[in-house]
Amino acid sequence: MKYNRLGNTGLFVSEICLGTMTFGGHNAFYRTFGDLGQKEVNAIVARSLQAGVNLIDTADIYSDGLSERLLGQSFKDLGVKRSDVVIASKAYGRMGPGPNDIGASRGHIMDAVERSLERLQTDHIDLYQIHAQDMSTPVEEIMRALDDLVSRGLVRYVGCSNWQAWRTMQAQGAADKRGTARFETMQAYYSIAGRGIEREVVPMLESQKMGFLVWSALAGGILSGKFGPDGKGPDGARRTTFDFPPVDKERVWPIVDAMREIGKARDASPARIAIAWVLSKPYVTSVIVGVKTLEQLEDNLAAANVVLSADEIARLDELSALPPEFPGWMVARQNLDRRPKPK
Repeated sequence: MKYNRLGNTGLFVSEICLGTMTFGGHNAFYRTFGDLGQKEVNAIVARSLQAGVNLIDTADIYSDGLSERLLGQSFKDLGVKRSDVVIASKAYGRMGPGPNDIGASRGHIMDAVERSLERLQTDHIDLYQIHAQDMSTPVEEIMRALDDLVSRGLVRYVGCSNWQAWRTMQAQGAADKRGTARFETMQAYYSIAGRGIEREVVPMLESQKMGFLVWSALAGGILSGKFGPDGKGPDGARRTTFDFPPVDKERVWPIVDAMREIGKARDASPARIAIAWVLSKPYVTSVIVGVKTLEQLEDNLAAANVVLSADEIARLDELSALPPEFPGWMVARQNLDRRPKPK
């Protein structure tokens, strides 16, 4: 297992992160992702740790808190040393019927972290992330609340998830102005079928030295190789009941065909190739994998051992390239004369 620095910190995390959205299945929505009980959770956590995974990602909203409870109990059941795991959790989602049971206000953040700590059976969360972009709360309020959590030792580092680049920069500016904790990471959707964040978010992450945690590197399973152009997949596959994240399916099938070909030569599944492609990008810190079975986990873990060649990466890059979009194409055009000329 390879380990990367978490943003601009001295903390190192595994390039494969165990996601926990499959834990619990508390309601109909989350059962589409998985409904693993304590026994299954313990087995998956144990195997992940054995493979060298040290980063585990959850959120208060996953199965209405049950995911955090199952994860916290698994550490107790397995006798896991707290310093051997990096726990990442998130807050924002609706956790009750009231008007303030959702969002990133100081009030909700302070309430949410205490409840997450109780469910996880720990005294601190290593990476605490704001799960969504709250346009009703000033970024100054969000960043000051998060800094208070860091100062109190309840969380070690803070990050954001699913934010736009401009809003993230607002938050970083607010933190820099006051000398408070800043976002060290961004968690966002990224896959070979969904490269949109390369336009604005990735350059922002690189300029701010932020870590990048990727969710849905398999684009909701459509890159697993188990689906075809007819849309049919295996029984129980999440994509068949929850078609998310959105992808341009006409563009996907040639990519999947190429991944199958590359995988066949390497005796690797298309899923491994899809994850390996994401891991080949230098700005990616860790890929979050969510699994229902140990078999799926083993296949995803094996992706860390797949090193694509430069030619393979170039082929997949070309097949999945983003179409030109303004102002990107104009910026590139107007900077042609700013590049050093070869002597």
